[in-house]
Amino acid sequence: MRRRTFIALLVGGAAAAWPLAGETQPTEKIHRIGFLGSVPTPPWEAFRQSLRELGYIEGRNVVLEPRWSEAITDRFPALAIELARLKVDIIVASGTQAVRAAMQATDTIPIVMAVSAHPEKIGLVRSLARPGGNVTGMSNIAPELGAKRLELLKEITPTVSRVAVLFNPASPVEPLGLREILAVAPAAGVTIQPAEVRNPDEFPTAFAAVVSGRADALLVFGNPLNFANRQLIVDFAARSRLPGIYEERLFVQMGGLMSYAPSFIDLFRRAATLVDKILKGAKPADLPVEQPTKFELVINLKTAKALGIEIPQSILLRADEVIE
Repeated sequence: MRRRTFIALLVGGAAAAWPLAGETQPTEKIHRIGFLGSVPTPPWEAFRQSLRELGYIEGRNVVLEPRWSEAITDRFPALAIELARLKVDIIVASGTQAVRAAMQATDTIPIVMAVSAHPEKIGLVRSLARPGGNVTGMSNIAPELGAKRLELLKEITPTVSRVAVLFNPASPVEPLGLREILAVAPAAGVTIQPAEVRNPDEFPTAFAAVVSGRADALLVFGNPLNFANRQLIVDFAARSRLPGIYEERLFVQMGGLMSYAPSFIDLFRRAATLVDKILKGAKPADLPVEQPTKFELVINLKTAKALGIEIPQSILLRADEVIE
């Protein structure tokens, strides 16, 4: 009887303990991350991959809420408000207009800039070292970029003397970028011809001004408007036999001559690291805005041959990618 009683007590005690053990099992927190960008490009996929490497698995411990403006910047405010109402844990925004829209939608949800230009000069953060507020992230601006692009144009086509710059004067940051180009142009031995495009309807007028102004090269800013119309721009450069340098490699993949820019894939991967730090308790105000450290030179040899340009071997050896 004593043996039976002992077994009954043992089984009963274990059974009673099972619910208690189940109740004490830790539940993995599910984080909700909002994306706010123009279109889903390869850098966004690099961001997702970096999140996975950091242990954030969709469907298990993270839910991603992408919102795309489809290159229409006026859509950003409504999309940002939508993310704020979802009470996401963090918003990852790409580009100045997206970041500003997120800041207007919330001053409590942390915001990580995957890409931003001059954030300290246009009020997105107080300073790069101590951003303050609920915003931090990545800057895609480095002081030497403008000079380097002009230098590359001169190396490839030494006779270049007049460079048209395709930019949007309504952008909060591009007048700053144009000012930097104007400042370094004399040292590069070139004259800058600004070509303004505020909306898609202005491209024909801008192209006509580039031709009538006798520009012999083209520098294209990588704003959302230019990016959305990249094939139009690349085709114009080809028709006009203008060597072009671009701020994003996708222009070159579509037929542009060359690009020199920060690695956006690297910037987005590093942005994922900042997201991880914030989700683990860090405050955006205390995380310095990081600047680019990896740059990419991409050259389209097929386009060079069509333009009658022979790329120096020294530049080909420095290129990160050569498209043939």
